[in-house]
Amino acid sequence: MSSILTDRHGRFHDYLRISLTDACNLRCQYCMPEENMRFMKRSHLMSADELDTLAGLFVQHGVKKIRLTGGEPLVRKEAAEIIALLGKYPIELAITTNGVLVDQFLDVFQNAGLRSINVSLDSLDPVVNRSITQRDHLDLVVRNIEKLARTGYRVKVNMVVMKGVNEFEVGNFVAWSKDLPLHIRFIEYMPFDGNGWSSAQVTTHQQILEMLRDRFAFHKLTDGPNDTARAYQVEGYTGTFAVISTMSQPFCETCNRIRLTADGKLKNCLFSQGETDLLSALRAGEDVEPLIRDTLLAKHARLGGQLSDNYLDTDPELLNNRAMISIGG
Repeated sequence: MSSILTDRHGRFHDYLRISLTDACNLRCQYCMPEENMRFMKRSHLMSADELDTLAGLFVQHGVKKIRLTGGEPLVRKEAAEIIALLGKYPIELAITTNGVLVDQFLDVFQNAGLRSINVSLDSLDPVVNRSITQRDHLDLVVRNIEKLARTGYRVKVNMVVMKGVNEFEVGNFVAWSKDLPLHIRFIEYMPFDGNGWSSAQVTTHQQILEMLRDRFAFHKLTDGPNDTARAYQVEGYTGTFAVISTMSQPFCETCNRIRLTADGKLKNCLFSQGETDLLSALRAGEDVEPLIRDTLLAKHARLGGQLSDNYLDTDPELLNNRAMISIGG
């Protein structure tokens, strides 16, 4: 197997996350700057064929899983075409979405063999959800999630837990999985450009478990070697829950993820300061394989070389990165 996806710390990267767009039909506060958000020009985005070419190259070199992200990937005009193109590869194809449009794409997912869907949903309370998203789509998203779960999709519900905003709801999310095969994932609040992050707003893995112990009896599940989430299950429940502890307990040692932004920039870490322009090289007819190799070799051992292992010491003003919405998560 080619080594261009191996970094200098011995980590092989077989999981590619591709952003289709930085546009979104929601306005979540932790994902995008509150002001002056400008979306990419269409000419700056990878075309469907360009995206397919780059994806095929990564698959050739050992990528086994591709997840489509955004912004909201399903607002991209060519979303159905891109999903169909990627469905031809011998990989696990997945998507992360806010759930607003998924009911319009079920045939597309089915035909492409896409069976794993992550839905970002940060509150089940109508008032809180409206405050976070600036939109009124909660009932639709809940219906779509439940429809997906009942029709055989593997559904993960991603909740970013923000102290003083929605942390009181973690128990309600877990309770939702009692009779439905939902996999609830609580994500520690992370700093990105313009999202107003403060360490005081982080609800840690341990704090989440302590809140849940007051209400549920649960046990630890076995995690996979590259899992970012630590998984648990309540006794007698159909679904599961997990915590992604990026801030309080980073999992960099087993990282196998790389990210391709909607404008064709390769990021070797979610928190990396640097990124490599694959799209311009592709359009110029250049060989992009050396660029991919060099990008992986430049990957830091932990947290993009920017964040402290102790999240309390992280100063968001010193970070040099994009907004989450323009990275693709």
